[in-house]
Amino acid sequence: MFILRDLLVPLQEVFSKTKQGQKRKVWFAYTLLAVVVPFTSSITSNLLRALHTLFGLEIESQRFYTFMGSTTLPWKALWRTMWGQIPEAAIEGRIIVALDDSINPKSGRKVFGCGHFHDHAKKGSQNSYPWSQCILAIGLLKKVKSRWACLPLDFRFYMMKKDIDAKSLNANPTL
Repeated sequence: MFILRDLLVPLQEVFSKTKQGQKRKVWFAYTLLAVVVPFTSSITSNLLRALHTLFGLEIESQRFYTFMGSTTLPWKALWRTMWGQIPEAAIEGRIIVALDDSINPKSGRKVFGCGHFHDHAKKGSQNSYPWSQCILAIGLLKKVKSRWACLPLDFRFYMMKKDIDAKSLNANPTL
């Protein structure tokens, strides 16, 4: 478990020294641990359940959902810290990155980033263009103990130009 401490301590140092920042750094570390532990999926409600059950943290659900959706978490500094934790990012003098897209089907009509995206992995009875979010992710390909791993670096929602031009409700994050 030393590897987790070695990863979590530098990440926690990114948070501010205020009372709120110190609370967030604890929640952030325990949330990452809840994701890593094979107890639950990474669905927010399951993560909250894992925090209660596994770690004994008593967090009101509304406070945790606000934390998970916060735009004030220090993401840029967290990413920079994570990049600094990767030993020798280059393989034979080159950095190898992978770009991947995935879709998350949704049922609500007012969900940000949703559109009718083509599903290349659909099964025979499924819709070819489900109502979904399309997420593009980029990651660093790195050999870890003779096996390849993809370490996620960043992600963005993909939105169709026609939705942006039409100022669609689903393509406007301020609505």
